[in-house]
Amino acid sequence: MRVPTAAITAGSLIGGWQLARRTGIRPLGGVVLAAGGVLAGREWARRTNPAVTGALVATYVVAFGLSHPLAKRIGSWPSVLAVSAVTAAASYAAADRRAAP
Repeated sequence: MRVPTAAITAGSLIGGWQLARRTGIRPLGGVVLAAGGVLAGREWARRTNPAVTGALVATYVVAFGLSHPLAKRIGSWPSVLAVSAVTAAASYAAADRRAAP
């Protein structure tokens, strides 16, 4: 059974943020974020074409980047949940839905 990339991206964004927040060691959160990106990226490359893979990678990276200024406006939890939801939705629509049996 394959793990949907929507779950990987949302889980790594939320998990990376929580790990960095709870330990106070931001690079640990970055490791989780990078691992999730690599795992999801490999699946996107396998399931889609290079243009879609590139768009999904960009969505993941931009979501991470936007979560920081967004957190200043709406708070940390809402920000991380919002960017995770957008990234998961994009991953599902572009890659996971097609891969379903």
